Amino acid sequence: MTKFSDLNLNPKVLKAVEEAGYTDPTPIQAGAIPPALEGRDILGIAQTGTGKTASFTLPMLSLLARGRARARMPRSLVLCPTRELAAQVAENFDTYSKNLKLTKALLIGGVSFKEQDKLIDKGVDVLICTPGRLLDHFERGKLLLTGVQIMVVDEADRMLDMGFIPDIERIFSLTPFTRQTFFFSATMAPEIERITNTFLQNPVRIEVARQATASETIEQGVVMFKPSRRERADSEKRDILRALIDAEGEACTNAIVFCNRKVDVDIVSKSLKKHGYDAAPIHGDLDQSQRTRTLDGFRAGDLKILVASDVAARGLDVPSVSHVFNYDVPGHAEDYVHRIGRTGRAGRSGKAMMISGPRDEKNLDAIERLIQKQIPRLENPVAGTSPSDEDSAASPDARPEAKSDDKPARRSRSRTSRSKSDKTDKAPAPQADVAEAPQQPEPVQAAPERPSEPRRDDRSQDSARSGSRRGGGGGSGGGRGRSGGGGNAVVGMGDHMPSFIALSFEERRTD
Repeated sequence: MTKFSDLNLNPKVLKAVEEAGYTDPTPIQAGAIPPALEGRDILGIAQTGTGKTASFTLPMLSLLARGRARARMPRSLVLCPTRELAAQVAENFDTYSKNLKLTKALLIGGVSFKEQDKLIDKGVDVLICTPGRLLDHFERGKLLLTGVQIMVVDEADRMLDMGFIPDIERIFSLTPFTRQTFFFSATMAPEIERITNTFLQNPVRIEVARQATASETIEQGVVMFKPSRRERADSEKRDILRALIDAEGEACTNAIVFCNRKVDVDIVSKSLKKHGYDAAPIHGDLDQSQRTRTLDGFRAGDLKILVASDVAARGLDVPSVSHVFNYDVPGHAEDYVHRIGRTGRAGRSGKAMMISGPRDEKNLDAIERLIQKQIPRLENPVAGTSPSDEDSAASPDARPEAKSDDKPARRSRSRTSRSKSDKTDKAPAPQADVAEAPQQPEPVQAAPERPSEPRRDDRSQDSARSGSRRGGGGGSGGGRGRSGGGGNAVVGMGDHMPSFIALSFEERRTD
């Protein structure tokens, strides 16, 4: 079996590895370190949790052992997609470079520019950063990348898939063409691999496991969940999460709960705290100092449940995580592999459970196609406490139909009652006009001219409308028209007029 002593590492680096308690390299380390020491470009693909960070850290330190850094000109560059992963890589460099006189700087968001500028001005051998903060320093004129000898892109697929392609291309254009480049990732989709071919020169491809596979030491399961009512979906989903945690009992020493959205991270964390669980959130909108404290507490065992977004799904190394709960089915199938890879690391056993709703079927199918196996279905732990049949009978699926049936009935009743009330209110008006007929002889003389009534009624209707627009005289004109036309008919429309038109005219005349 290959030993670290067989990989031609720098003696001081090898001593630090032995002091850390490692003697046998993982397959990705054994395959990547020798060609990296020869100056070759590396494309490494392996399962998450198999030691990819040491695969580029150890050869980098051995190659950088000779030489000296100059101010504002780092000798090597490591790009990471998240602050947490960058901080973790920095810890690895501290562990393995303690016997070497090498300097490093960590450039991430949420930290003062002033402190980072001081480190860069002194000169650093290793610069570990996120793309955004690196370009911020470059645009401020505080950094030059012309002295970069080794460049590493960690979690390459995530870097390219998250929309960092323009930033990555710009950073590569700022570095020398003669640089040595390492790409490491757990997944490498074909379309992304074509992009990496533009960055690497005749790379050595090390693939120690089929792409996008989960460790065999991880026990997986999914709960198929269907809410009793749409408005209860979130609450019932949180009930299932708590029931899954309780069902594991003491076997769940610590756990990471993954949510797709930052707002759900906060909601689930508050819900767990409310029910007595030791939980804390971590996502990109939190202050960096708070994120660091939360991660440190989780690693130290002071925090039992970490509720996280995908910011903690890549590269987060907490060796003793016993459980991973996917509160949401990830939108990208590759993220599932990274999420459950937070448990079962370094050969340990782990357990990953997921909650899948009716809308998650497509994403669940994509995950099972990616890992090329069906995830075992688990029994719903709170199925016995679902609402009764009476409650389910009033489900939202049935209520819209009832509402749609009720609305026309209420509308027709309102029209009928309105027309009746209108007729009742307006029926005395013709009587009043008839009583006043002796004083107003014009309507009485209109009776013999019945054949020419439509033309004269049109004129009376126009006068009534103009009177209503002027705000005066319209009411009496309208009353004379109705008495001349007979009964409750609307002036000028004829006896064949539909009732709904009469209703609308009645309302206008009333107004």
